[in-house]
Amino acid sequence: MFAPEIYVERRKQLKSQVSSGILFFPGNGEMPMNYAANEYRFRQDSNFLYYWGLDKAGLAAVIDLDKDKEILFGDDRPVEDTVWMGPEAPFADQAALAGVSLTRPSGDLAGYLDYAINTGRKIHYLPPYRAETKIWLEDLLGIRNNKTTAHWSREFNFAVIAQRSVKTAEEVAEIEKAVEISYEMNTTAMKVIRPGIYEREVWGVVEGITLSKGSGISFPIIFSVHGETLHNHYHGNLMKEGQIAVLDSGAESLEHYASDITRTFPVSGKFTPIQKDIYNIVLNGQMAAIEATRPGVFNKDVHLLAAKTMAEGLKGLGIMKGNIDEAVDAGAHALFFPHGLGHMIGLDVHDMENLVENFVGYDEEIERSEQFGLAYLRLGKKLQSGYCLTIEPGIYFIPELVNQWKSENKFTDFINYAEVEKHLGFGGVRIEDDILVTETGSRVLGKPIPKTVDEVEEFCAKQG
Repeated sequence: MFAPEIYVERRKQLKSQVSSGILFFPGNGEMPMNYAANEYRFRQDSNFLYYWGLDKAGLAAVIDLDKDKEILFGDDRPVEDTVWMGPEAPFADQAALAGVSLTRPSGDLAGYLDYAINTGRKIHYLPPYRAETKIWLEDLLGIRNNKTTAHWSREFNFAVIAQRSVKTAEEVAEIEKAVEISYEMNTTAMKVIRPGIYEREVWGVVEGITLSKGSGISFPIIFSVHGETLHNHYHGNLMKEGQIAVLDSGAESLEHYASDITRTFPVSGKFTPIQKDIYNIVLNGQMAAIEATRPGVFNKDVHLLAAKTMAEGLKGLGIMKGNIDEAVDAGAHALFFPHGLGHMIGLDVHDMENLVENFVGYDEEIERSEQFGLAYLRLGKKLQSGYCLTIEPGIYFIPELVNQWKSENKFTDFINYAEVEKHLGFGGVRIEDDILVTETGSRVLGKPIPKTVDEVEEFCAKQG
């Protein structure tokens, strides 16, 4: 946990942004895998972590805005559980670590909220994302389960988004700790990869690093020689000479702040000429986007800059043609770059996505596009100093998408399908770093992870 004063200040800032009523924070509970006593690894709700810090199941908290009270609901561990799990500090001592002096048993929560509702108090809660939390809210607040997502507090939600979007120095330091783990994850994968082994042999080593260095993975690892499948969680392919593999992975620091890094590297240790060409086009797109990232710039415009940079590169290879500005405006580039440039990152790898993505990444100044590819851009609004985000352009050759667009004669003024079809077994290239928007520009977070062709091939040569 951070120092108690940090949580006190976070809650103080939040209280100044919501008018009245009770802010309700349901913590996460344990989740069974295949029977009740066999549980998934616990992960606390990120909003609960941000404001209260306690990484423990079975908690809840409230802020009474009108009475200026903060209460944590939880229990001391009974002796019966201590036999299996060991002793822990009294709950009151745990609450003190969050700067909270008032605690009550978890059994008091229902009565507390019921009394507040019956006396006309408004209960604010954030959009629930777990089925168990929706059921809990139904029991506590008397809101039907299928209506809990309709009654969450917009005022509360927007206040949290505004606060969590701008990262403090302590938060940036935690993200950099996670990126340090990512450095080891990626450089180790480059050293381990070789023809004749299965993807899972690399995947297992990479995930093991996150467990030994931090709090585990920040999202399920994407690692595949079929990088054209953007979220490929299958790790059963036998890797072969001449293939390239995409590793999109991240770690959590001990305080649960995330990293999200992607590197693409050759299975055999050396890129082929066409792999090198495509890789450098993606790298140029990423570097142009990083250079353009600064306060006051719409991230949508940074995305389009990366798209145009890569489309120009593809035109140089004869894969695209025509006026590139017109091609990107029409969305023709999305055949090769069908996703967004990046997203917020923090306590969640897609930071605050549970608070409604359009409210996190867009605002009254800019609406989300409905154009294929651009519609997947999670962050389009103006950047501010203190934002942490990913920049992750890519180029992919997706046979099913190519075949569909070709059969529809789609964008024939901009796409050379005869040339595209020569590369249908290519796979994909994606390069991603985590970025802090500074007062004057931006900087890449953490220790630089090998990224140029020469750097990647150098690390691949260090196999062992």
